[in-house]
Amino acid sequence: MKPFERVVAEHGATVLRVCRAVLGPVDAEDAWSETFLSALKAYPRLDEGANVEAWLVTIAHRKAIDVTRVRARAPIAVPDVAGLTHEPSRDGLPERGVEQRDDDLWRALAALPPKQRQAVAYHHVAGLPYQEVAAILGGTTEAARRAASDGMATLRRTYPPAGPSAARAPSARASKGSAS
Repeated sequence: MKPFERVVAEHGATVLRVCRAVLGPVDAEDAWSETFLSALKAYPRLDEGANVEAWLVTIAHRKAIDVTRVRARAPIAVPDVAGLTHEPSRDGLPERGVEQRDDDLWRALAALPPKQRQAVAYHHVAGLPYQEVAAILGGTTEAARRAASDGMATLRRTYPPAGPSAARAPSARASKGSAS
């Protein structure tokens, strides 16, 4: 079995991309850390022939559920509206500079229903085959394929936002060259 450090080096970036796609940029790093802490504890018991990437994405999925549950129970902070001094941008949100495109992508992903967002993240970001996505999400392969397809169709309609700086980045799946 590979040393765990190599597992982190090989799959860490993919797991972080999945966490960002499912949870957004704010909670992604915490979920990533929790994923690898849990994986470290369970790694010695992992079957030799197991798909490590799918196993890690499954753990990340469970950590994302935990974060979502905690977020749902947390109180919502409301700023003092009278104290706001910034001017909103054209879309009514504060300007965010360089990170604007990442924020726009997260907003587009966050607008998807959870199953679609997760299916897109697990298949198109992590590159898992639909059969493994279905196992993680608890449905059929066809349902996973449909959720990812519907999610991608919505993203194609809504992202990138219109404007001269909008450009699509190639997906991680396309750069891996995996087919499923």
